[in-house]
Amino acid sequence: MEVHLGKLPFDIDFHPSNPLIGVGLITGDLQLYRYAADSQPQRLFEVRAHTESCRAVRFINEGRAIVTCSPDFSILVTDAETGTTIARSENAHEAAVNRLVNLTETTIASGDDEGCIKVWDTRQQTCCNTFEAHEEYISDMTFSADSGKLLATSGDGTLSVCSLRRNKVLTQSEFSEDEPLSVVIMKNGQKVICGTQNGVLLLYSWGYMKDCSDRFTGLQSNSIDVLLKLDEDRVITGSENGLISLVGILPNRVIQPIAEHSECPVERLAFSHDKKYLGSISHDQMLKLWDLDDLLNGVGMAPSGGQTVATDSDSDNMEEDVIIPPQPNSGNRRRGNNAQPSISDFFADM
Repeated sequence: MEVHLGKLPFDIDFHPSNPLIGVGLITGDLQLYRYAADSQPQRLFEVRAHTESCRAVRFINEGRAIVTCSPDFSILVTDAETGTTIARSENAHEAAVNRLVNLTETTIASGDDEGCIKVWDTRQQTCCNTFEAHEEYISDMTFSADSGKLLATSGDGTLSVCSLRRNKVLTQSEFSEDEPLSVVIMKNGQKVICGTQNGVLLLYSWGYMKDCSDRFTGLQSNSIDVLLKLDEDRVITGSENGLISLVGILPNRVIQPIAEHSECPVERLAFSHDKKYLGSISHDQMLKLWDLDDLLNGVGMAPSGGQTVATDSDSDNMEEDVIIPPQPNSGNRRRGNNAQPSISDFFADM
């Protein structure tokens, strides 16, 4: 199944229990589609969510609402049934908001282009945590529910670990020339995997985040723009050459390419709620829904070889080694035109 969106998509997210998928577009529009086997996805609504591009999309509140964010500094909550606005924070960040991630049933996190991460409590209707974790844009985030830690990668070349319980940055990796663009937690919480601009997978050991413990170069030199965890041992990668590949972790190997979205970079990947479908978007302006069983059982291309290069790891107990990031140079940063407003009314009607 596929849909020609007509505009460049930036993000997708599946509803947690129904056959629905939300898409954020470069125009600032949010689109919602219903999909079914052997038929074209049906667009339910399109709303103008933001004045600039809609960079991230996430379903919240058991799928009753959709959160989106934008370079216009705003975060919007839209009713998933009617498409009407529930709540909006016009200046949620002081810089372009780039990423969203679900944390718990009542919290989400947002990351911006200046490295700031905010945690929003939808129940208390407020911003409950702020982490000045990085100096450059937040490229990806993931959450460890067991430990209450939020992991983020950034254009400054580092990986950070933030504690929601202690409200501080616990540790930050050394600078890596392989700029991290995506991050997942695997091996039952023991390994953190980062996809990079240079096509290398960086493997970090939980509790030893100063430096990666392994580097996997089997995906050649194509930027790994997105990682999607399939299970504790396998991850699906989306690359700038349009290939979607299945990769094994420890042992590190490219199991096989499983699909080719197009010749354009894969922008995002996501699973449907039942893991029957894999959704992908790319610069070709297409949304594609792949039958996951067909992809995993298909012949595909012949598995390609790769190598694991071990590197020295640096012991840094995350509960003890607290990193205070350098203060950014405000003179080189882009700020909003308005002062930071009160957030007390954000999510108030949810």
